[in-house]
Amino acid sequence: MRRSLHLSWDQFHADTRTLAQRLAERGGFSAIAAVARGGLFPAGVIARELGIRVIETICVVSYHEDTTRGEIAVLKSLSEDILARPPQEVLIVDDLVDTGNTARVVKAQLPGAYFATIYAKPLGLPLVDAYVREIPQDTWIYFPWDTGLSFQEPIGARNSR
Repeated sequence: MRRSLHLSWDQFHADTRTLAQRLAERGGFSAIAAVARGGLFPAGVIARELGIRVIETICVVSYHEDTTRGEIAVLKSLSEDILARPPQEVLIVDDLVDTGNTARVVKAQLPGAYFATIYAKPLGLPLVDAYVREIPQDTWIYFPWDTGLSFQEPIGARNSR
């Protein structure tokens, strides 16, 4: 049985700010490497909260047609500027670590960097330095940028047909 979790913008923002607070307590970051695309959203919030002005992307694709996991492909690597920094000053940000395959590829490009995600599933959890919520492995997360607002028919109306 596959479960699903639908996140609102408010919940995602609150969880991201919780992560930012934990990262602020650690401190020492001079740059963020956002894993595009999902990591772009929390990276912007975290950069604001921590006062970080250098934000780089690493572009990785691992899902195809939204729900099918495929081969990991790096579409854009990290810049020389980021790679030249002391790795402990670079914060890698993603929205979710699932199986850990993407995290392994990203961490291989920048060993020693601090890896933070908002959500973590058990298979990917050992690769993450900081996260906010653990999510069961069999749960598909619908992020707010993946969904839209629409009318929801009342439950009673559906049951009366």
